[in-house]
Amino acid sequence: MNIQWFPGHMTKAVRMMEENLALCDVCLYVIDSRAVNSSINPVLNKLVSTKRVIYLFNKCDLVEKSDLDKWTAKFAKEGKIYSVTMGTGDLSKVTALIKSAYKDVLDKYLEKGVKKHVRAMIVGIPNSGKSTIINSMRKKASAVTGDKAGVTRGKQWLSIDSMIDLLDTPGTLWGKFEDQTVAKHLAYIGSINDDILDKSELVFEFIKEITSICPGALKNRYGVDESAEPLEIFDSIAMSRGFKMRGGEIDYDRCAASVIDDFRKGRLGKIMLEKV
Repeated sequence: MNIQWFPGHMTKAVRMMEENLALCDVCLYVIDSRAVNSSINPVLNKLVSTKRVIYLFNKCDLVEKSDLDKWTAKFAKEGKIYSVTMGTGDLSKVTALIKSAYKDVLDKYLEKGVKKHVRAMIVGIPNSGKSTIINSMRKKASAVTGDKAGVTRGKQWLSIDSMIDLLDTPGTLWGKFEDQTVAKHLAYIGSINDDILDKSELVFEFIKEITSICPGALKNRYGVDESAEPLEIFDSIAMSRGFKMRGGEIDYDRCAASVIDDFRKGRLGKIMLEKV
C-alpha cells in the first residue's frame, strides 16, 4: 500500500502562511495525541523555526494519560512550550500561555506606554482539531469544523480577546511521504482524505498493527481471536457485524469504514499509535 496526498489547496496554504508569518509573533502548533510523530510536519517546522512556538496536544481524551505524560516529559526536556487540551472546554490556559511566551516583548512596549496586540498563527495537519480549539478559545463558533480532512481552506483572522488576534490556517501535509508508516497513521486518524484511500486495504494494515500496539482492543470490541491471521480477523469482524452483500459475500468496504470509525471515535479504547 502506497499513500500519497498533497492537493493543490495545500500548496496555496503554505504560500499563504509564508506571506503572513512576518505579521505573527507566536505560533500554535496543534498535535494529534494519537500520532505525535506523524503530526509533526517538516514543512511547518521550517516555517515556524524563527517564531516562538506553543505545542498543543489535542484529542488527549483518546489516549492513555500515562502514554501522553511521556510525550509531554520529552517536550519539556527539549525546552518546548506545550499545553494539553481536549479541544473543547475552557482554553484560557492557552491564551495565558500565548501572553507568557511573548511577555518580554509586551513588557517593553508597555514601558513605552504602548499596549501591543499579540498576533498568533495556528498550524497543524488536517483534522487535528485547530478550528475546535479556536472556537473553544473564543467561546463561540466562528471557525468551521468537521470530522474530515480539508475543512478549512482559506485564512481568517479572529479576535480571541482584547490582546490576541489569531490567524486560522488550513491543515497541511508535505509533498511526499517517505515513511509509509507515517502515511498510514495519518490515514487512520483522518488527516488524509478518505476518498483517495482503499479503506479495505487500509484496515487490513490497521488490523496487523493494532494487534501489536494494543492487544485486546479488537477482541474486546468485536469478540475476535487476535491470534488469527489479519485476513481471518477482518472476516470475523465482518461476520460478527453482519457486513454481507447479496449472495453472502463479505462487504469489506462497509466493514472497513466501520472499523476506522470505531477507532476514530475511541470505541476501540484509548490507543496511541506512536509512543515515546
